[in-house]
Amino acid sequence: MVPLHRHQIAWLSDDGWRRVLGRCWEGDAQECVEHWAKRRLPLVVTRQPEYLSEGCLALGLSAPARWSRRRLMLQVPRSEVAYFDEFPLLDRIAPQLPGTARASAIALAEALAREGITTRAYGSFGWQAMTGLAYARAGSDLDLWMNVSGTAEADAAVTCLAGWSGSVRLDGELVFPGEGAVAWREWQAWREGRTRGLLVKRLHGVATVQTMNAFDRQPEDA
Repeated sequence: MVPLHRHQIAWLSDDGWRRVLGRCWEGDAQECVEHWAKRRLPLVVTRQPEYLSEGCLALGLSAPARWSRRRLMLQVPRSEVAYFDEFPLLDRIAPQLPGTARASAIALAEALAREGITTRAYGSFGWQAMTGLAYARAGSDLDLWMNVSGTAEADAAVTCLAGWSGSVRLDGELVFPGEGAVAWREWQAWREGRTRGLLVKRLHGVATVQTMNAFDRQPEDA
């Protein structure tokens, strides 16, 4: 069974889409869901709430401006997910960025790759790349999802990110073994002693940590 993590992409089977379409959706959400089902567009794995029915997954649909940028939550049996995937790599979405940010994005992807860090783009630019729909607008952040093995790689990633010179604001998360995720700007502030606690997001909840032990450990211990 494929292990789950936040920001993972899920593609539904025909049965899954029939179940989704069988729900009663309000207003333009109905049109949005029908569009997604007709074109078999992706959904995203979100934080899994305690009230989730057994055998089901909480998935999200992040709609573009055409549907008022609504965020729809769906509960789908895991058996009705055809397969899982990931958001596109940073260098793949670089051509979508404003001209002044394209070269910076490619250079950043290369710098992070040299540190052994895989970098994916989610948020507006990630959804736009996967769906072909218009998500990005003036002022949209470039949201990055970066796998790091521990504190050393997290610090190396922040060094790369801090050198960003593109016209688009960088946001996103450092994802540690065990899938604990931390906003990279919050990690930077914490490491510099500007904050005492750090919010760690996981598939089944969030917690605040104050020590390094939470990050330098193997996935089976998470």
